[in-house]
Amino acid sequence: MSKNKRRSQKHKSDPTRSALRSIESIYILGAGPAGMATAMELSKAGKTATIVERDSRVGGLAQTLEFKEGDLVFRTDIGPHRFFSKNQYLYDFIEDLLDEKWIRVPRQTRQLIEGKYYDYPIKALQAFKNIGPLRAVKMVASYGVGAVQYRVFNRPVESFQDYIVANFGYELGKFNMLNYTEKIWGVSCKQLHPDWARQRIKGLNLTTALKSALFGGGAKQAKTLVDEFYYPQYGTGLIYETIRERITNAGFSFHMESEPTKIEHEHGRITRVTLNTPDGEKTIEPDTLVSSIPITHFMSLLDPAPPAAVLEALAGLSWRAQVYLFVTLDREKVTDDNWIYIPDSDVPVGRIAEMKNFSTDMCPEGKTSLFLEFFVTEGDEVWNMSKEELFEVAMKDMERLGLFTRDEVRNYYHIKRRHVYPVYDLGYPERLAVVKEYLDTFTNLYYIGRPGRFKYNNQDHSIEMGIAAARGLVQGERPDFDSIGGEQEYFEKGKLAEEKSVKAG
Repeated sequence: MSKNKRRSQKHKSDPTRSALRSIESIYILGAGPAGMATAMELSKAGKTATIVERDSRVGGLAQTLEFKEGDLVFRTDIGPHRFFSKNQYLYDFIEDLLDEKWIRVPRQTRQLIEGKYYDYPIKALQAFKNIGPLRAVKMVASYGVGAVQYRVFNRPVESFQDYIVANFGYELGKFNMLNYTEKIWGVSCKQLHPDWARQRIKGLNLTTALKSALFGGGAKQAKTLVDEFYYPQYGTGLIYETIRERITNAGFSFHMESEPTKIEHEHGRITRVTLNTPDGEKTIEPDTLVSSIPITHFMSLLDPAPPAAVLEALAGLSWRAQVYLFVTLDREKVTDDNWIYIPDSDVPVGRIAEMKNFSTDMCPEGKTSLFLEFFVTEGDEVWNMSKEELFEVAMKDMERLGLFTRDEVRNYYHIKRRHVYPVYDLGYPERLAVVKEYLDTFTNLYYIGRPGRFKYNNQDHSIEMGIAAARGLVQGERPDFDSIGGEQEYFEKGKLAEEKSVKAG
């Protein structure tokens, strides 16, 4: 009798292990957008699975949090989420879940730079008035210099800064793009890979921006912006809570507040996963494992450990984290914006979302709230600040910028998240390729989503990855996950279903 067969019979004699195994055992690590979409699509195909989630709620970085203050309920997403896609199936997928709770929202976004607001897309007269003629001339001249360097003399685009200077000029770049990007990543734009720019702003340059500002057509021709988006009535987490309800009724099960501590493999297959759960340690034996947890964490749990060359490449992959303050206010409204970007390097807050402007059901009548985001590295000064310390840091700028005062604050809440942004430094493509090549040797493993593939994608692309994983699993195929969201163009390219007309509020 083979070693594997003896091990299998031994495990099957254990009623605890038997209870965790079905005829075809599919396990999904992580209940974020990718993992939950996988489960929903499997359900449609008549399959069942078990989902393992470290948190007490589903949705991952797209979950919606609720805070009760007496009889009042304030809701917030973890950052501003909105939905648009070129894939009509994704609209149908979510509309089937939410029906009339899937509302259409007008988009208003601004940048707050040096104490002045700039509409986005750009309004020429407003921008010219704020910037002033001398600075505007410098920006145009700088764009000309960049165009000559990179297009006439073919200077190579090797970094994020190269890409920005080539398309916008250095003066405009440092005004609102280079400094904001360095705020997000915590490193110089010269050390960031141009993939970040190619994914987020391809098709938009100074010429198309000016056409949009002057004639209203340039940005739309570049398909870089949308002026409306879809949003769940009670927060983006409603998508994943609804999936959880649907698939639970279909026979799926969940291990919440649980996480893997060891992932064993043999002969190119994941064989066993040890879980730490509220009820103690459990061991599962997946026929197929779908992982949407951070790729770096997944690799650290493998037993046997990956080869030294793979571990060396893995060590070079890093993440940016975030710290948040959710502030509830005794005030009708602060702005009309969905979110505001603050590129200024001397302001610690990077982005602000007013949740009421996504849906009026996100806060009580007559009240509002703001979600303040800080881009950090885990363990740095801001990450280690107490709730009270962070609030004091934020208030200095909130009052100085005229957003709100201490007297208007009802309460504030402190939230932290690790593994938010995969860092696209100059060497990440080569290191990631080594890691993926190793993971692809596991025949029963699908790794998906932003954390699972170390790919900065949006909610819609994570859902699409989950759907592709489920279909590939059912059909016995390995989807090309890297082609999803890999069209090298801005992810806000999308369309709204024409038949929908429900408005926010």
